[in-house]
Amino acid sequence: MLKNGMRPVHPGEILFEDYIKPSGVSLSAVALALDMPHSELVALIEGRAKFTADIALRLERYWGSEANGWLALQVTYDLRIAEG
Repeated sequence: MLKNGMRPVHPGEILFEDYIKPSGVSLSAVALALDMPHSELVALIEGRAKFTADIALRLERYWGSEANGWLALQVTYDLRIAEG
């Protein structure tokens, strides 16, 4: 929890809830399409890994979402965690 009482949302949660889950595509299929190990995708979704420029570009190509948006979500998350 932070100052405003809301927990920070990791971009991996957004990726899963707003993209992967509604699409009905399996995590294995998404990992394959993104050319990344399944374990790396799971780490992103679980908030144990950070979204990098490379990952953001892969997501942009696959989902049509903007890479800058993914990076902005990661920076916002990092700042909220740092603020405590």
